[in-house]
Amino acid sequence: MRRSRPPVENSILFRILVQLLVIVGITATAVAAVDVAEPITSIYGAIPLSIAGSIWSYRQRRKRNIGFKFLIALGMLWALATFFIALANRSNDTRLVLAELLIQLQALHCFDLPRRKDLGYSIVIGLILMGVAANLSQTLRLAPFILVFLAIALPVMVLDYRSRLGLGEPAPRSPGNPGATVSPWQWPAELHPRRLGILLLVSGSLGLLIFAALPRLPGYQLRNYPVSTPLTDLPEFSNNQLIRNPAYRDSGEDPTDSDGDGVPDDPSAVRGGAGSPTTGPGELDQKYYYGFNTTINQNLRSSLSQPMEPEVVMRVRSQGEGFWRVMAFDHYTGQGWDISRNDKTQTLVRSPYSYRFFIPRPDPLPKSREVVQTYTIVGDLPNLVPSLSQVRELYFPTTEIAVDSEGGIRAPMELTDGTTYTAISDVPFRDRTALGQTGSEYPPLIRDYYLALPPDPILQLKIRQTAEELLATSPKPLTSPYEKTLYLAQQIKQRYRVQPDLRFLGEGEDLVEAFLFKDGGGYPDHFSTVLTIMVRSLGIPARLVAGFAPGEFNPFTGLYLVRNTDAYVMTEVYFPNFGWFAFDPIPGHPLIPPSLEESFAFSTLKKLWLWVAGWLPSPVRGVFSTVFLWLTTLVTNALVGLVRLFSQGIVGAILGTIAVTALGFVGWLGWSSWSRWREQRRLARLEPVDRYYHQLLRCLDQQDLGKKATETPLEYQQRLASTQTCPPAVEGAIAAILTAYGNWRYGRLVTEGGVLDRHWHDIQQHYQRSLPQTLQNARQRSRRRPGL
Repeated sequence: MRRSRPPVENSILFRILVQLLVIVGITATAVAAVDVAEPITSIYGAIPLSIAGSIWSYRQRRKRNIGFKFLIALGMLWALATFFIALANRSNDTRLVLAELLIQLQALHCFDLPRRKDLGYSIVIGLILMGVAANLSQTLRLAPFILVFLAIALPVMVLDYRSRLGLGEPAPRSPGNPGATVSPWQWPAELHPRRLGILLLVSGSLGLLIFAALPRLPGYQLRNYPVSTPLTDLPEFSNNQLIRNPAYRDSGEDPTDSDGDGVPDDPSAVRGGAGSPTTGPGELDQKYYYGFNTTINQNLRSSLSQPMEPEVVMRVRSQGEGFWRVMAFDHYTGQGWDISRNDKTQTLVRSPYSYRFFIPRPDPLPKSREVVQTYTIVGDLPNLVPSLSQVRELYFPTTEIAVDSEGGIRAPMELTDGTTYTAISDVPFRDRTALGQTGSEYPPLIRDYYLALPPDPILQLKIRQTAEELLATSPKPLTSPYEKTLYLAQQIKQRYRVQPDLRFLGEGEDLVEAFLFKDGGGYPDHFSTVLTIMVRSLGIPARLVAGFAPGEFNPFTGLYLVRNTDAYVMTEVYFPNFGWFAFDPIPGHPLIPPSLEESFAFSTLKKLWLWVAGWLPSPVRGVFSTVFLWLTTLVTNALVGLVRLFSQGIVGAILGTIAVTALGFVGWLGWSSWSRWREQRRLARLEPVDRYYHQLLRCLDQQDLGKKATETPLEYQQRLASTQTCPPAVEGAIAAILTAYGNWRYGRLVTEGGVLDRHWHDIQQHYQRSLPQTLQNARQRSRRRPGL
């Protein structure tokens, strides 16, 4: 038996909207690919080819086109072969390869779209392309495409559903209907612009609300390790190579370093706006951060007339927020810092079959969490690789990297626009209670390099006395290194101030001495230097760490936008058996940088509020911030209290159950009251006859005499009369209200409100007097009339 062919799709409107949907998906994917510096060139031919194919397939929709389908199959085989070749060459990130394959297949598929089933394939491919674009996108440039895609997808789904039901198709030819047709351009009444606009607004608002409130649980996030295209023809890479910071460059030429100590032979030639990286006065660069170098000079000053211009340098997608660490320094020079063991830098070579480097680490930490981060560089950075602390694995587009003695990672080349890499870090949890119980038994390697002070013994004594005087102001004795460091950081932040017009240090003058005893403050980075030396004076190992603040979080893209102005230095302190933890004494900064102290499942909702609050005036933002903080604190404390209660044995479990039950009961009462109030408001807005009708239905439903969904008001009235559940007067009142509603609903005949009010009053009086007896009689009569 020959199977009938599926019907041909004749709607031109449906076909045009599907084609627009596909074009939006293709364009969005190409735009999103630019964010990762991998432009898709196939878009230039795919869009016109798909348009031509759609026109061709409509004109040939009633033909079998066997020969042309054979050519399409050959083209798809060619696209598949191209896909496997590209997959072998670009195995670092398969998303773009898959996107190109889908675009090519869709362009070929457009030449054979006779039926709605084939158009459904195009709709699905357009949706997949939007998903790929959302995965690739790192900016809000994708947002307009999502809105346009949604605006087109809504009428497409309506037209597809109508087509499947056969609505709008031409009527079959017959003697009584010889030429009845439906225009292929017909716009259904269901797609009224106002209705579509409301549906688009509701869908977009609900999607945004769900996105904001959706829990971000790290264990459920997809793990993807994007890496940019492998870099070749790189300069020779040596263990102790000079860090290539554009701030220390003269006319684009690298300074010489013949002795390999990481310091240029001629510091005076290293200008580029940054002055000497070692000693002496100089001017800070207005674009690049001075602190990313083997040796840094903190006697550089900024120009008051030309402050550093903010510029986005990288975008970060991370499972956890933190300080994007770049490098650290162990040796204080009096006016800056350097890495004393730069010659101990270790070169790592990865396998030719993988982009993964295994980073050597110190002893395992007692408690940590794996955090995956992907970095996309969009500006110019030194050949230093930012990451969270304690990197375990690094996926990088070079064959070699280097790791210095302070845990900094170096690349063979500068990080330029388009460089993408992924780091996996085991970030330690910052448990203040556990850290406060650590001792002062430090390994020899820690004592040898991280307790050094300025050589002047008098200055050492003065710094220690100042630190002890600050600790003496504490209301309670401080005994642990963690509490001492935390308190000193807070005191330095409060007692000293940032000096925007700071003088230059004289030759041989010590920065810490000038900060504490002469100037009463300094530049922001000077606060971290002072805290590091002050902590060392108390016998606590510390070092200076440079990196980037988390930056501005975009809740829509899920990325941190990091600017050059986010770079600064902090103090890292060593705690036995726990490792290094950072403290920030800079005024205006949080005392403790973002760390794994707490895990917020709904953190995106908080970040979305912070993003919105940035656009509000300060007074309004302050009020809403206070309310938001109060609500989050209340909810958090309640949840923590319940968890603690349940963890206190059987008694705690019983009390917790009682508390949860009580909360549920209170919530139910509140919901019931709000529902009744909302129903009363709704009824008050209705016409009198409509209001009495709905009140009657509710009243009868409570007597087990509810109306069936398939009954008309007249059928319902006849059934009630046959059951004889109430006196004739009440039955007459019920019949009057039902009849009045039927006349109003179907004939637009309005009954006087006073008459309906009297009928409703009689019904209320009857059921309030004889509710139990009425209910019993109704049930007995129902049992005697099973057919009813």
